[in-house]
Amino acid sequence: MNNTLEEYKKAIKIKYEIEKDGEYFDFLYHPSRGKLRDLCWLIFEDNPTQDDLKVFRNLLCVDFDYTQKNKFKNQKDKFRPIETFFKGETDPTNIDAINLAAVLVDFQPRPFKKFNEKCRIEEAKQTKNVAKDVTVEIDSNGIEENVLLKNENEESKEVPEKENLMLNFKDLFSKEMVQKIYPRKIITIAVGTVALVSSACLYLVQKKD
Repeated sequence: MNNTLEEYKKAIKIKYEIEKDGEYFDFLYHPSRGKLRDLCWLIFEDNPTQDDLKVFRNLLCVDFDYTQKNKFKNQKDKFRPIETFFKGETDPTNIDAINLAAVLVDFQPRPFKKFNEKCRIEEAKQTKNVAKDVTVEIDSNGIEENVLLKNENEESKEVPEKENLMLNFKDLFSKEMVQKIYPRKIITIAVGTVALVSSACLYLVQKKD
């Protein structure tokens, strides 16, 4: 919570730096306890929220009352922590003073309780998104591993198939060669034999003559 409170104060101070040059320049540019008190009354005259009224009561220990403006003027010292906070002179720890500072510069979300709740919600969303991203990454890695394993299995199957194909091709080639070469040899031998027999017969005939 301490870190969140520091963020709350920093955010209010940033809003102050913007607002001091805006509509309430006369009250905020060189803030004093009296100016901040008068600005507070001006703001609360214009339909304050229940949260803001509670902040007013917690810090000033009185309820806001339109008819008690004169008494309210005596509350100037209550605005000292806000004055020094805006000037950067002190780091307030009074949560009620910090909340009223948020009211004076119209910082939202306020009070601190709402700011803290919003921060918790945002942190929960971020944690959920991170967990979701991690899950998606794990799933994608699992898919990649399955695809890789499948590819490896397919490649291992392709190797024997290629080897079998080569062997079959060799066998087929050998058979074709035998079928082509062997008949040629038979024909050649047969022709040679016929020629040899014919020559022998011709020789015998010539010898008798």
